[in-house]
Amino acid sequence: MTIWDGFIWGGTVLTVAGLAALVWCMVTVARAKSRKLDDEGMRAVMRRVVVVNMAALAGSVFGLMFVVLGIMLGR
Repeated sequence: MTIWDGFIWGGTVLTVAGLAALVWCMVTVARAKSRKLDDEGMRAVMRRVVVVNMAALAGSVFGLMFVVLGIMLGR
C-alpha cells in the first residue's frame, strides 16, 4: 500500500462521512417540518443544520479531491 492508496481510501472515508452528514441534515429538516414548529423553533433547527450542511459539503469536496489526487499521482 502506497501513500497514494492512503489518499484514495482516506478520501473515500471522508466523502462517505460527508454524505452521511448530508443525509442527517435532510432527515433533521424533514422531521422539523413534520413537527410544524413555530418560526423561531424552525430558525433554531435550521441554524444548526446549515452549519453541519456546509461542513458536510466541504468534507465531501475535500474527500473527492483526495481521491482524484491519489488516482492521478498514484500512476
